[in-house]
Amino acid sequence: MASNSSRDTSSGTTEAVDWLGRPVSCRDCPHEVIRAEERCDLGRICVRDQRARRIDRFFAANPQEADKYLDHPYFEARVLAAKYASVFLLPRLLSDPEPDVRAMLAHRLPANRIARLKNDPDRKVRTVVAQRLEGAALVQLLGDEDYWVRIVAAKRAPPDALPIAMHDPDPQVRREVARRIKADVLPAMALDPDPLVRVAVAVRLDQSQLMALVADEDLRVRFVVAERGSAAALARLVDDPDPEVRRLARARSQDGGAGLPGGADDASRT
Repeated sequence: MASNSSRDTSSGTTEAVDWLGRPVSCRDCPHEVIRAEERCDLGRICVRDQRARRIDRFFAANPQEADKYLDHPYFEARVLAAKYASVFLLPRLLSDPEPDVRAMLAHRLPANRIARLKNDPDRKVRTVVAQRLEGAALVQLLGDEDYWVRIVAAKRAPPDALPIAMHDPDPQVRREVARRIKADVLPAMALDPDPLVRVAVAVRLDQSQLMALVADEDLRVRFVVAERGSAAALARLVDDPDPEVRRLARARSQDGGAGLPGGADDASRT
């Protein structure tokens, strides 16, 4: 969750500086007991260092200290303290000015405590919320302003709610909808302007419904019809302009539609 700018990318120990760029020294460190027990290591495990990895190592080794750093002025310290602190202390950070802190809270708090973050101004926070919420609580996020939040919501929202996203402006969202929407609504998406959405539709349609896509302008859609279609659909595709579609349609026609992917056995499992 922390920013890349302060991450420790060194495999060894480099100069230790704090979040204000000042050199860090053990002489004025308040954690005397931790130092004595060698649960910190300047330049590698240090809560006062500006590098997120070193702070994280400190809290991993000393999780009991995390509660004390939830109000630290350095946002990386607050993010990583929230990762290890008592969950009962986290709600007070729901209005923290740093998105990474709020995203960490969205990861850790119970789902019923993060509903207010559905309206968070930062997309990363709302994305985590979409990954955590269940059922009807997700419906609002199907209309989120950010396409990625809507994709995550479409992957997890109840199928009954997905018709409201059938005409989403982003084709990636509509593809997720086509993969999960209830079968009785799915045919309405067969005319979607995006060919990959229509491919997702063709994969799920009943065999008898595939005739609606037999003349689709995109060869990928017609190929799926050739894989799964009925004898009537195959008859339309045996002279298809695409050689692969034509080959598959002829092979399945000669085989009676069985014994190949999309044949009678496969269709019964769709």
